[in-house]
Amino acid sequence: MSFCSFFGKELYKDHFKPGIYVCSQCGHPVFSSRSKYEHSSPWPAFTETIREDSVTKMMETLTAYKVLCGKCGNGLGHEFLNDGPEEGSSRF
Repeated sequence: MSFCSFFGKELYKDHFKPGIYVCSQCGHPVFSSRSKYEHSSPWPAFTETIREDSVTKMMETLTAYKVLCGKCGNGLGHEFLNDGPEEGSSRF
């Protein structure tokens, strides 16, 4: 998992400084800090990717997509539909 550390505190969950979040494998820009928001999940939460082709998505369930880096295919987590901060928005 690109952002998660199971052996200690998650490094970027409470990190809100301006910047770009990139794939841990290839450095491809994926998320902007402008789309990051506080969420009860143990992982960082974003409302959108930088560009539509920043990620590749594969439907996993009716409410979730598996999200991969759009450049190298590294697993980035999931997009949860209708679970964002505003009605109808997604949470990555």
